[in-house]
Amino acid sequence: MSEKILSIEPIPPLEFFGVNENKLKVISKYFPKVKLIARGHEVRALGDDDSVAQLEHRFKQFQSHYNKYGNLPLKEIERLLLSESVDGPEVDDSVLVYGQNGILVRARTPNQKKIVKAVEKSDMVFVIGPAGSGKTYTAVALAVRALKRREVKRIILTRPAVEAGESIGFLPGDMKEKLDPYLQPLYDALMDMLPPTKLAEHLEKGVIQIAPLGFMRGRTLDHAFVILDEAQNATEPQMRMFLTRMGNSAKFIITGDVTQVDLPKKFSSGLQKAWNLLSGTRGISFIELAGSDIVRHPLVSRIVDIYAKADKNE
Repeated sequence: MSEKILSIEPIPPLEFFGVNENKLKVISKYFPKVKLIARGHEVRALGDDDSVAQLEHRFKQFQSHYNKYGNLPLKEIERLLLSESVDGPEVDDSVLVYGQNGILVRARTPNQKKIVKAVEKSDMVFVIGPAGSGKTYTAVALAVRALKRREVKRIILTRPAVEAGESIGFLPGDMKEKLDPYLQPLYDALMDMLPPTKLAEHLEKGVIQIAPLGFMRGRTLDHAFVILDEAQNATEPQMRMFLTRMGNSAKFIITGDVTQVDLPKKFSSGLQKAWNLLSGTRGISFIELAGSDIVRHPLVSRIVDIYAKADKNE
């Protein structure tokens, strides 16, 4: 006997379940050995192992169809349920998250795929690479996937609040409003991957927490997927503090770009030291991205290469 929580996102509940759950009732007829209970953006499935596994594949097909066409009519549900194979071309296991507005979030380069594999085998993963190489985006997608799969109970995203050549002292508002601009890239990634109402709910309940690195001191982070972004701007004491926050059943990803350190000259970056000290430690993986992993505008890759060559000549 199996019990599994299946997400229907990004399909709106009414589109998936139908009026008076008429679509869900049709799905139930095709899976008589599985009890289905609708709960918001999820379905609780109880039944024998094989039937629940087949149902999960069908859900992936429903999600894939919705992402392609923006709808899920009853006739399409029945067509997919009647198809002989549950592993047809509609199922795409490379998708990490079915995002908003038809976005399929997946690892797009060989090195990004290495991040996915590393997280599956290691509880702590370091990722360094240039701007635009997908470090943060891939890490956030993996965190959202883990939350949806119930592998963790919460997501914690943090960045050092370092002034990149600018001062926050003159910004209006309280401390949270002053610091939010530093954390905006994390909000941007989450907004691509979660419905606005669900994201707001998670933030309100603390299921997703976004905070400056200094707020991590003294905490023990259990059952959490934790991302330290822009880790090159963490000092050596801050990095040591952060790494020792790891609790039971936790996943840590530390991302950064060692070519863009914004710390005052009197401070050393904790990222490079941690990379050197911890390399070869059992349970920790290290992934290095390159210019070939940049997935922004093609000019970004050229700019990174030009600056890298200039740095070598100095």
